[in-house]
Amino acid sequence: MSPRHSINVTKLGANIGARIDGVRLSADLDGPTVGAINDALLTHKVIFFGNQEHLDDAGQLAFAGLLGTPTGAHPTVTSRGAHILPIDSRYDKANSWHTDVTFVDRIPKASLLRAVTLPDYGGTTVWANTQAAYEQLPPPLRALVDNLWAVHTNQYDYASDAAADLEKLSDHTREYREEFVSEYFETEHPVVRVHPETGRRVLLLGHFITRFIGLRTTESATVFNLLQARVIKLENTVRWTWSPGDLAIWDNRATQHYAVADYDDQFRYLSRVTLAGDIPVDVRGQPSRAVAGDASRYSEVVSPVRLAS
Repeated sequence: MSPRHSINVTKLGANIGARIDGVRLSADLDGPTVGAINDALLTHKVIFFGNQEHLDDAGQLAFAGLLGTPTGAHPTVTSRGAHILPIDSRYDKANSWHTDVTFVDRIPKASLLRAVTLPDYGGTTVWANTQAAYEQLPPPLRALVDNLWAVHTNQYDYASDAAADLEKLSDHTREYREEFVSEYFETEHPVVRVHPETGRRVLLLGHFITRFIGLRTTESATVFNLLQARVIKLENTVRWTWSPGDLAIWDNRATQHYAVADYDDQFRYLSRVTLAGDIPVDVRGQPSRAVAGDASRYSEVVSPVRLAS
């Protein structure tokens, strides 16, 4: 093991985001340093590391294993790698607010995203703090969401407003979207989950939601827009401009994110590793319910283990 690294944490905003300096990411980091990184993740929701050009896919995956248990690349998109999902602009652009793969019952703990090839302009990513959004709700809205559940499914194409216009899509994009829905998943999640490591309440929303249980379609849309607007208030967000070798880690249980598609037809490529998480529980301890689809091939169910710090 290498000696303990001293990490410097620089806060980027009042509610979300920090840059971490003074650490060279690798599988050789000692336990206290890994624990300090995990603590920073829980506190700031998304953390950024610059100057990590030494990492390749194997090194990124090995480092990720110190923070948790890597999942498969994706529950349905399995043709492009076993554990590392290429975020490749030739196939799709995730330009919509979402929390990763909430259509399965075992929502991932975190994701690690590394910049490989970047456009000359644009291509930033924005994250929002769903814990802050919940805590800022007035009491009447808290009473509503504490009792609300939602249906999440991968049939909702979070990456496009024109999903039905398949004839206008490139062959690569059409291929990706067909694979994305190749197996149907549906899960009922509480709109407010209790974070398994911090014990704080967070909003579980994003664009995999198709409806709220017990509400009509128009009512669901109205409530969704009301709550989503609270999540993505600018004060609750941080925007990162990528440089080659940057690596971001976000707490997928307490954030949403949005990849800004403002780089025209330039090529953008990042590598993502995802860490397994647990099954959400609501404020009364009731767990999420899988309705369709078996996510066991994608991910274990992993209860949080407190890392040394």
